[in-house]
Amino acid sequence: MLYQKLNKKNSKRRINKMTITLDNELLSNLTNSVISQMSTTPSARLRTVMECAVRHLHAFAIETKLTPEEWLTGIAFLTAAGQMSSSDRQEFILLSDTLGLSTIVNLLQDGSGLVQATESSLLGPFYRNNAPSYQVGESMARRCNGPQLQLYGRILSTEGNPIPNATVQIWQTDSEGVYDIQRGSEMDTRGVYTTDENGYYHALTVMPKSYPLPSDGPVRRMLNAQSRHGNRPAHIHFLISAPEHKELVTALYVAGDRYIDDDTVFGVSSARLIATPSLDNNAPHPEIPTICYDFHLVAGVAEGGRVGADVATLKY
Repeated sequence: MLYQKLNKKNSKRRINKMTITLDNELLSNLTNSVISQMSTTPSARLRTVMECAVRHLHAFAIETKLTPEEWLTGIAFLTAAGQMSSSDRQEFILLSDTLGLSTIVNLLQDGSGLVQATESSLLGPFYRNNAPSYQVGESMARRCNGPQLQLYGRILSTEGNPIPNATVQIWQTDSEGVYDIQRGSEMDTRGVYTTDENGYYHALTVMPKSYPLPSDGPVRRMLNAQSRHGNRPAHIHFLISAPEHKELVTALYVAGDRYIDDDTVFGVSSARLIATPSLDNNAPHPEIPTICYDFHLVAGVAEGGRVGADVATLKY
């Protein structure tokens, strides 16, 4: 029994002026008792994850000498994050992003570094299923104004062969740094394109802008307490899929943005994802600032294991 384990012969308590000193063996016995009680978990993977979580949580509390007041503050913080989350907003994904956890999971998931594939980046909390479909060359910025931007290039295999009929989902902020979902409006500055027989994609949009994370939630209060600026650099998200290829979730970051080297969610994982808009004589519209970028997909794997989802679909 747990009571017996916690009161083993060599597990001592010394009381001096209301101070209780617990020896290391007592703490270790408690951790092992929790893990032992979870040993009946049928799923081996769940058992492994939960065992590691308990060990690290207990070690965290011991190392920091966590006080009851700090423990309650943490409980209140997580409660507020849950209360802030909805079908339009996921405060826990935002928390994961700002702690660098999302990027860690993404880097662990991304095996394309072994071949010449495009690096992945964060899906982010603003991805939405069922974005409108557009023809090659159409604009996905239908309800907002701002400086125009042209996106074009090809979807290729790692061997450089074009991938026809690939699905290219694109989404971004408008030129004021706001996503459509934040405005509560219909979908805008997001769309789905299909590559032609040569793997070519082409989209018109507006220039995205850097933006601050939401200011009304517990994650932002955490950032403020840490004196962090809480801003993301201007970027454009891409989710690219094709039969018999690994799905690619990535983003292009606009060169020269002040937050490129200090992204508050650590999304700029590779310098090769930084793109410079410029006039391009080879572009369909040479008079419009353009980002020309070719994406390379890994062949042979149908599912990519996205780090993220449309938050409206999350269920437990």
